[in-house]
Amino acid sequence: MRALVGSGSPPPPLPPLGLVLLVVGAEALVRGASRLALSFGVSPLVVGLTIVAFGTSAPELAVSVQSAQSGQVDIAIGNVVGSNIFNVLFILGCSALVAPLIVNAQLIRQEVPVMIGASLLLWALAYDGGIGGLDGALLFGLILAYTAFLVVQSRRETRATKEEYKDEFVPQDGWDKHWGVQILLLLAGLAMLVLGSNLLVEAAVSFARALGVSELVVGLTIVAAGTSLPEVATSVMATVRGERDIAIGNVVGSNTFNILSVLGASALVAPEPLAVAQSVLAFDLPVMTVVAIACFPVFFTGRQIARWEGVVFLGYYFAYTSYLILSAQHYEDLPLLSATMLYFVVPLTLVTLAVGLRREMRHGRRARKTDG
Repeated sequence: MRALVGSGSPPPPLPPLGLVLLVVGAEALVRGASRLALSFGVSPLVVGLTIVAFGTSAPELAVSVQSAQSGQVDIAIGNVVGSNIFNVLFILGCSALVAPLIVNAQLIRQEVPVMIGASLLLWALAYDGGIGGLDGALLFGLILAYTAFLVVQSRRETRATKEEYKDEFVPQDGWDKHWGVQILLLLAGLAMLVLGSNLLVEAAVSFARALGVSELVVGLTIVAAGTSLPEVATSVMATVRGERDIAIGNVVGSNTFNILSVLGASALVAPEPLAVAQSVLAFDLPVMTVVAIACFPVFFTGRQIARWEGVVFLGYYFAYTSYLILSAQHYEDLPLLSATMLYFVVPLTLVTLAVGLRREMRHGRRARKTDG
C-alpha cells in the first residue's frame, strides 16, 4: 500500500474562513432572496422548492464555476457528484435519525423522478468523457424550464401545501422587512459566496497536492461535504421543527439544481469541455444515479424514511467514503471492493426497495377494497 502523504512535510490545514463565508453567504442569499420574492407576491411553495433549495446549493455553484474557470475540472465535477451523494445518504440519513421523514406533499413525489432523470441525463452526457458547451447549455436550459414549470404549477397547489410552506417562509416584521435591506442581503450573500469559493478552491488544491491525492478525491469528499453544510443545517432544522416535507424537498431540489444549473453553468464558463475522469464514469456517477433511484420507492409510496433506513443511508455513505480513501491509498483489492459494491450491494438494495414498494402497493389496494 502506497503512503498517503507524498512528501515529508505535513499538509496545511484547510482554513475554515472559506467554508464560513460559504455558509454565511448562502444564509444571507436565501434570506434576502426568499423575503424579496415573497414581498413581490411569489408563491411560498415556489420559494421553498426553488429559492431555498437552490440557494442552499449556491456554495456548490460558486465553487464549481470558480474551479472550472481556473482549470480545476476534477474539483468542479467531484463537488457536484459528491454533494449529491452526500445530500441523500448523509443528510436524509441524519434527518431520519432525528425523526422519521413522512412524505405527504404531492409535489415532492414529482421532484424525485425529475432528480432521477437529471442524474441519468448527466451520465449520458458524460459518457463520451466530457461535458462541453452544448451540454452545459442543455442542462442550464432545463433548469430554467423546470423553474418556469414550478411557477405555473404553483397556481394549482393545494391549500394544505400552501399553508405548510406559508408557515415556514412567510415574511415576519423585523429588520429585514424592507425590500432595500433584502437586496443588500442578497448582494452581500453573493459577494461572500464568491470570496469563500476562491478561498476554498485554493485551499483544496493545496491540500490535495500536500497529501499526494487527486483533486477529484478532495472534491468528492471534503469540498462536497463542506459546500453541503447549508443543506445539512436546513434539512435537520426543518426536521426538528416538524417541516419534514421541506427537509426532503430541500435535498431533492438541491440535487436537481446541482446537476442542471451548477454543472451547466460550469460547462458554459469553462475554457474547454469539462473532462470526466474514467473513475467517475465507472463508479461515482453510477453510485450517484443509484442513490437517486433508491429514493423513488420510499417517496412513491408516500410513506416515510424510517430510522433504520436512515441508518442504512449513513452506512452506505461511510462505505462510499471509505472506498474513496482506499482508492487514494491505492489499496490492492480496490477492484474487488468496487465490484462488490456495484454488482452486489447496490442491486441487493434496489431489490429490497422494490419488494418493499410492491408490498406497500398491495397493502394500499387491500385497504381500498376494505374501505369500499
